Amino acid sequence: MLGRMGRKKRGALRSWLPNQHGAWAMLAVPFMVGAFLGDGPGEGPRWAHLPLFGAWLAGYVTAFHVQQWLRLRRLSRNPRAPRRHVRPAIGAAAVSAVCGVPLLFAYPWLLLAAACAAPFVAVNTWYAWRNEERALLNGLAAVVPACGMLLVTLRLGGGDLSEGWRPALACLLFFAGTVPYVKTMIRERGSRAYYRASVAYHALAVPVAYALNPWLTILFAAYLVRAAVLPGKGLRVPVVGAVEVMGALLLLAALLVLF
Repeated sequence: MLGRMGRKKRGALRSWLPNQHGAWAMLAVPFMVGAFLGDGPGEGPRWAHLPLFGAWLAGYVTAFHVQQWLRLRRLSRNPRAPRRHVRPAIGAAAVSAVCGVPLLFAYPWLLLAAACAAPFVAVNTWYAWRNEERALLNGLAAVVPACGMLLVTLRLGGGDLSEGWRPALACLLFFAGTVPYVKTMIRERGSRAYYRASVAYHALAVPVAYALNPWLTILFAAYLVRAAVLPGKGLRVPVVGAVEVMGALLLLAALLVLF
């Protein structure tokens, strides 16, 4: 009986958590870099980062379930299919509000940050409504606000925004590259066009990384090798995900050391 209850709880948790596993690293890494970036007096992690992180993750879960509700309401003949996303959307929205609304009184400029992210969320919602969530542009649109969060957490920690543009661009450079690369490993496996585009992007990213910080060249050269060598190796999806998490963690460590 206890085992059955445990399985039900795990099943309920899985129904709440989005199945876009790569998104979690993209949500966490820029956030953490910005929070820990400042090294001047009064700069760095603050208690306010904790509720902001909760609001940020819960906001993502909310957006995911709202988008799925819209998609299934339009496409599914089963009326129960979209309803499965109502409770998670409401629950996650409540968590996001509880964590985020009090911060708006102390840091009203967060409303401006939310307004800047809104157009990209709208693009993601439009693609979800059209059942084209795997579109290349949809993935790239999701990357921009996630990487922009670095500037938000840096500012919340008392840091100067001028310190954040280079690490934010480094995050954008990496996570934008994961969009075509992951496609060459899974959904566009065997596509020569996607493979060439992915390798070309990663090759161009190396000199850009050098301009941001010469030491980043080593890391982005490794990303280039990954993009050139791993497609076609028949790696299983969990292995592909593990490689991406490792790449994101290396980026996190590099940015905290270099900036």
